[in-house]
Amino acid sequence: MNALNKGIVFITAVMCLSACGTSQSSRYSQKQDSAPESNYGELDLSDAIPRFEPYAPAKSRPYTVLGKYYTPMFSGKGFEEYGQASWYGKKFHGHLTSNGEVYDMFSMTAAHKTLPLPSFVKITNLDNSKVAVLRVNDRGPFHPGRVIDLSYAAAKKLDVLATGVANVKVEVVHIDEQGIMTVGAGQAMQPDVPPSLTPPKKSTPMIASNTAQSTLQDRIELASAKPPISDSLAKAVGVSNANVLSQEKIFVQVAASSDEAKVLELSEGLARLYQVPTDIPFIDNVYRLRLGPLKSEQKAEKLIEELKRIGFESAFPLLVPAD
Repeated sequence: MNALNKGIVFITAVMCLSACGTSQSSRYSQKQDSAPESNYGELDLSDAIPRFEPYAPAKSRPYTVLGKYYTPMFSGKGFEEYGQASWYGKKFHGHLTSNGEVYDMFSMTAAHKTLPLPSFVKITNLDNSKVAVLRVNDRGPFHPGRVIDLSYAAAKKLDVLATGVANVKVEVVHIDEQGIMTVGAGQAMQPDVPPSLTPPKKSTPMIASNTAQSTLQDRIELASAKPPISDSLAKAVGVSNANVLSQEKIFVQVAASSDEAKVLELSEGLARLYQVPTDIPFIDNVYRLRLGPLKSEQKAEKLIEELKRIGFESAFPLLVPAD
């Protein structure tokens, strides 16, 4: 029996055991949410990098949860609110978000009931003054008084894990198609003039420089760009553009086969077992099963160790250029 077949048998057995006492019709294998048992190394707590992303119209439709009706906003520009933040973790890790993406509790993301998807927000923990910039790609929290749900990583950065909830200020970081940025209800800022995520005082008008007035093409490029981003916008969100430039997606390749059905079966089992997303590109007439993207090389190394213990001796790390 080859590694692929042995892996399917092993994973199937594990899934059967883990399903004991769990309703087969339930979307989640856990009844109660929890922190991860292992994060596969040091967490990358770098802020999300705001950029122009078109809203998903299909995610703007009104919806009902627990008998309450919600109407998503058409635009988050100028939005601010105060309330309590909570966090969500392992129970939802690896499942689809409301935006159709895979929830990764180790990414800097959040859930909001009515902000357009996707949106970027600056969260200030009013209890300790810690700040994080997050990408909103999910709906929630559906609990009275709570205005935003943080990923596990975001909660760790904002020091919310121990308390469970925190008093926060939420400000949308909005960037339009021309690359003009606003933070909450703050004044619009040219991305060419490095702004701060702290809105300028109204009594101090922003004066555009000759450089800002002469770089329309730069702003057009920024509007449609994915990371790497402009130096000015990198400074605006407090990150090093050098780090963005060096980013590559980290995967662990587990197996390769021309049998698509077997690869898909193994993919589903490993995704549930290790709570990680999967990718199955078809390259040179072979389906290649990859786990990831992962947040760090340490996570990849830890995952490879665990895979080898269950028979995937050929598992290896793989760097894929970011989109």
